[in-house]
Amino acid sequence: MAPSVAIIGVTLLSAVAGCHTSRGPLARAASPTDVGLNTRDVVDPVAQPLADAALTTLDASTPAREAGDAARERAGAAAQDARHVLCLSGGGSYGAYAAGVLCGWTQSGRRPAFDVVTGISTGALIAPFAFLGPRYDGAIRHFYTETRTRDVYVKRPVRGLFSEALADDAPLRRTIDGMVTWGFVADIAAAHREGRRLYVGTTELEGRRFIVWDVGGIACRGRPDDRALICDVLAASAAIPGFFPPVRIPVSIDGRVLAEKHGDGGVTQGIFFRPPWPPDRPAAGTRVWCVVAGKLYADPAPLRPRALAIAGRSLSDIIFAQTRGDLQRIYTLAQLNGMDFQMTAIADDFPAPAESTEFNPPELRAMFDEGFRQAQSGRAWRGTPPGVAPGEAPRERAGTCLTEVPKR
Repeated sequence: MAPSVAIIGVTLLSAVAGCHTSRGPLARAASPTDVGLNTRDVVDPVAQPLADAALTTLDASTPAREAGDAARERAGAAAQDARHVLCLSGGGSYGAYAAGVLCGWTQSGRRPAFDVVTGISTGALIAPFAFLGPRYDGAIRHFYTETRTRDVYVKRPVRGLFSEALADDAPLRRTIDGMVTWGFVADIAAAHREGRRLYVGTTELEGRRFIVWDVGGIACRGRPDDRALICDVLAASAAIPGFFPPVRIPVSIDGRVLAEKHGDGGVTQGIFFRPPWPPDRPAAGTRVWCVVAGKLYADPAPLRPRALAIAGRSLSDIIFAQTRGDLQRIYTLAQLNGMDFQMTAIADDFPAPAESTEFNPPELRAMFDEGFRQAQSGRAWRGTPPGVAPGEAPRERAGTCLTEVPKR
């Protein structure tokens, strides 16, 4: 979305100049964010209302109403025996919000026992604790309110340019190793035998494919390397490619012992769903809870005129869009199968940190407290996917004369 910022800058300045463009001075002209405008609020006053009306008409169409009514009917029929699936996204230090949601949910007295928990990246680190229940709330609260950057990684920018990572994640590996004890593994195995499921996603970097690990299945193998494999999977899911080194996981392929290279699951998926066990049981009535560790849309910010900065910003935008797309797919799946969809994310107007790779306790506590408050009060959840709430529709343009319409 970086190119769109430049386009908005061009068009807004054109509006100020009476909608007359002159390419010469634009290279030095200020952008909307440079002058303090929130680009989310900059719209084409002619085209945008027409686009919003068209989307509203589509949402209210007969097929859409019939699909929604049928899904609600199926869900209502099965609500007495509802099962619960928790899906946790990636998001680095923004995982503090997800941790706060879980702890506030517990405090409200409304948090269910989860039949399935899935996690990616920072969500993978939270997932085992969420899976095992509120007795582990203290552990996730401590990690996501007290951790400092040096407790997660050590930067090595010069040496990193000539190796496979810009940072050493040994501190995080030590933390994971300390948390995942044999008793912890035994608790996961016991829950798995009861029919509950815990899944963590990684990216197999050479195959460029998303891999789902059945962590409970690993815990039940009864092998001496079970704990080490679970630690590797959790570390791999949070290993940002290029920033953290890939995790080498030994595999046996037709008797040959080889090493796969695994990294952040968020590279290939932002959040994912798995149905409750057994899979042949109708899904109607299942409640799907999606917790986004971060915002649905990136905060506007001035763009530095540097190739690496532009490329990095664009990659971040792709990840935001991917997570929204994954949420929309989960919502559609829920609608088609009579499941109830609920999601939560950090509100647009919350002053979240600019970098998800920095762990600063005051900022972590602020995000944790926000998630806690929202979940405890019951205000955290919405039943609609990204793209349908006010201000979330794609911006449509029929020209370059724009106006600022602040969100009320």
